[in-house]
Amino acid sequence: MNTSSGKQTIVLVHGAYADSSSWNGSISALRRAGHPVVAAANPLRGLESDAEYLRGVLAGIEGPVVIAGHSYGGAVMSHAADGNPDVTALVYVASFLAEPGESLAELVAKFPGAELGSAAQPVPYPTPDGGTATELYIDRSRFPALFAGDVATDVAERMAVTQRPLALAAFEAPATRAAWRSIESWVLLAAQDLAVPAELVRFMSERANAHLVEVDASHAVTVSQPGAVADVILEAAEKTAR
Repeated sequence: MNTSSGKQTIVLVHGAYADSSSWNGSISALRRAGHPVVAAANPLRGLESDAEYLRGVLAGIEGPVVIAGHSYGGAVMSHAADGNPDVTALVYVASFLAEPGESLAELVAKFPGAELGSAAQPVPYPTPDGGTATELYIDRSRFPALFAGDVATDVAERMAVTQRPLALAAFEAPATRAAWRSIESWVLLAAQDLAVPAELVRFMSERANAHLVEVDASHAVTVSQPGAVADVILEAAEKTAR
């Protein structure tokens, strides 16, 4: 993909139980600011394989890039961006900044406030080698309150129906890379987040020396407050423009 805008391409990486449409509210603002935008379809099958997929997306983009990752998408971003000289900034939106060796399962247990896991329902699915693995869905009846508490009820109910499951292996896999160690990073903390709670996000942001922005929102902040999300991404792009 070739861009002649002179501005960074913004790559958006959705997280678990969501899809690329979760970024729809922010895309217009990013494009109005002159940035090409790519919303990647995160496979949600495994941390390393998902990162490899995102590396392929990045390889097809010419010029500088800012990546924003929501929730599990931030973990994928941390792996895929590591060592990529074209990435000028990382934006973690209600997301994880894991150290190598840490799994997301371990991180959410580190501080109180993570309630989404109690509604996770394991379901077996077939793997290409003929075996089976486990993926997780969020109980549809509990999804609106736990995932999207500040989203209009009808929208949250549709999100529950269209949710994309996360492979359990991706949630339990230890991180092996941490791009935030070498790439300037921004963190958007959602104060009412019941998936990646505020205390955990503050802890991860502080140890990463990231720029922290707090908003009063649920985990589904990309849907409920897309303007705030776009503002943080645009700030990161502006501050790291080449």
